[in-house]
Amino acid sequence: MSAGTRGATAPPAKRPAVTLSKLAEKKALGEPIVMVTAYDYPSAQVAEAAGVDVVLVGDSGAMTVLGYPSTVPVSLEEMLMLAAAARRGLTTPLLVGDMPFGSYEVSDEQAVASAQRFVKEAGCDAVKLERGGSSADRARAIVRAGIPVMGHVGLTPQTATALGGYRSQGRTAERALEVTRDALALEEAGCFAIVFEAVPSELTESVVPRLEVPVIGIGAGPHTDGQVLVFHDLLGIYDGHAARFVKRYAEVRRAMIDGVSAFADDVRERRYPEPDHGYTMAPDEAARLRTLLADP
Repeated sequence: MSAGTRGATAPPAKRPAVTLSKLAEKKALGEPIVMVTAYDYPSAQVAEAAGVDVVLVGDSGAMTVLGYPSTVPVSLEEMLMLAAAARRGLTTPLLVGDMPFGSYEVSDEQAVASAQRFVKEAGCDAVKLERGGSSADRARAIVRAGIPVMGHVGLTPQTATALGGYRSQGRTAERALEVTRDALALEEAGCFAIVFEAVPSELTESVVPRLEVPVIGIGAGPHTDGQVLVFHDLLGIYDGHAARFVKRYAEVRRAMIDGVSAFADDVRERRYPEPDHGYTMAPDEAARLRTLLADP
């Protein structure tokens, strides 16, 4: 060992990229899968450094990043822009792009074309779509086109109005059976994983063992194969309504406000910038500048 390297700390070992087979292996071994949303380069870098397994560029970015009142208005082009930014911040996690409302419902051809854009233009590893029914047909077409698909059942925000609003689904045996059938249809269509959102824990406990693919829960209790939360919710960045299932792990928005307020106070009181924050000229160059400015 040379003098220059003796005692140096070795860089952390690079983690292998997360693959579909790795997620399936985690389910088989009972190892929980960690998924978070991210919508830009900085949040993706945080997810990378935190060691999560899957990053979802969720259409929730419509509200948390773009300021829309719901997920419905966000366009495919906006989602592609957010996904491409997240891609640049990631190396290890599997990157999933959320297909927005209106980008896959019309036909199999539309669904495949939209999914191809997520892969080709944004660099996503997979896409996600909501609901069973005709969405299972769309998922099957996308999978046949060679693109992995993640399903989503229970509370599906893109069609929340039809479900009676943003509320828990599957709370009666009949409705729970409908959610189960949607999940089974998505698995049969070839989805590699399925998100269960805002459904009773009893439903999840009964259905997860019937599914061969991993189930990622959000407000679905502890019996899923993994959990996902929205980046801005778990870090306390988003100021909107937080669902019952959200747990705050930090209050970043408060720290951000405090930091910007401190900057504003320093500027108004002329405490910033200090000498250390500026640049200087050599004294002779400063003298020459004054001479040049004085010349008529």
